[in-house]
Amino acid sequence: MKWYVLRFTWLSGAGKTTLSDAVFDHLQKSWIQNIQQLDWDLVREHLTKDLWFSKQDREENIKRITFVAWLLTKHWVWVLATFISPYVNLRKYVRDNTTNFIEVFVNAPLNICEDRDVKGLYAKARKWEIENFTGISDPYETPENPEIEVRTDLCSIQEWVNQVIAYLQEHNYIAK
Repeated sequence: MKWYVLRFTWLSGAGKTTLSDAVFDHLQKSWIQNIQQLDWDLVREHLTKDLWFSKQDREENIKRITFVAWLLTKHWVWVLATFISPYVNLRKYVRDNTTNFIEVFVNAPLNICEDRDVKGLYAKARKWEIENFTGISDPYETPENPEIEVRTDLCSIQEWVNQVIAYLQEHNYIAK
């Protein structure tokens, strides 16, 4: 059995946290206990309160999270991390500085992400109340070769989970 950092990435509202929660539940039911979720909301509350949406703050946020993920995997804990991570160079940094990195591109069109926005962040970004908001006033550099791509607008949550679990089984990260 291997430890890994399963990194869910794409825009706000794509389904990263929903997918991570469902995969987490599935893995725990499969008797995997050394597992931890790192979600943006939780991390922002406890570790990165001082950071916002600027490119420099995003880079610092990712570096802090990467260190936490590395530390957890060093102690045989599997990590499910849900962060937008808009820049290719930052995702490369995470890949280079963690153990068994698996990029999950949680893909949904921008209009779907906006429709799912329970926090009203897109509306604020469109009114310029939030600057440098990914997908609106700041770019997201699409992953070129993610290990997994899940189209959350085309299938059910169970199908999302099945895609991730199938990948983990096929690559011997978890037992079949």
